[in-house]
Amino acid sequence: MKYTPKNQSLAIMQPYFLPYIGYFQLINAVDNFVIYDNIKYSTKYFVNKNSFLQNHKPCIFSIALKKDSDYLHINERYISQNFNKEKLLDSIHFAYKKAPYHDDLMTLLESIIIYPKDNLFDFIYHSIMKICIYLGIDTNIFISSTLPINHDLKSQDKVIAICKAMHAKKYINSIGGAVLYSENDFINQNIELNFLQVNQTMKYKQFDNTFIPNLSIIDVIAFNNKNEITNLLLQYQISSKKFL
Repeated sequence: MKYTPKNQSLAIMQPYFLPYIGYFQLINAVDNFVIYDNIKYSTKYFVNKNSFLQNHKPCIFSIALKKDSDYLHINERYISQNFNKEKLLDSIHFAYKKAPYHDDLMTLLESIIIYPKDNLFDFIYHSIMKICIYLGIDTNIFISSTLPINHDLKSQDKVIAICKAMHAKKYINSIGGAVLYSENDFINQNIELNFLQVNQTMKYKQFDNTFIPNLSIIDVIAFNNKNEITNLLLQYQISSKKFL
């Protein structure tokens, strides 16, 4: 994909499998979004797992991975042959079979989970693209390893390098990363630093139970039509670090 004009907003995130709505709010909030593929895989993050609503409680689901070195990047990890895709689809089907948009959800998930690639990054990247299409998000999405930067850079230095390569003048990160960045360092590079926080009062009807937040996007899709999801995607606040 060609680079877009200068002065546009940018966000950068690791790939996550069927992440919560805040991930897609961030994609929707910017002009350009970069997904890290050449970054170390860690079990500390929800790269290959998330949670859905089962029997009124959060239930963890995951992509089983082949055993491999702990030092490999996400794009060097592969899905295990023991990953039972049909079992996962069945679990989600039974959990949401009485949800109003069950059929829409399952049609989307089948196109995601049956995807034949066994490379972890390719599999998750495909899922993110499919969901963005379903949600009507038209943000330009790039893969980090394709960008003309020094890929040995780490953390904030790598983020700033990506911003400069993409000609971004505004960088937006999720609120959880606020402690990782120095506002002055971004100002010195003529980049505006902002953070997105999901509206903590955001709710929608989940059967008849007390609302459980921060579940996978599949929960949002199961209980909301596309117009309702469009409204939910806009329920966030963006602030500079000094106003957090």
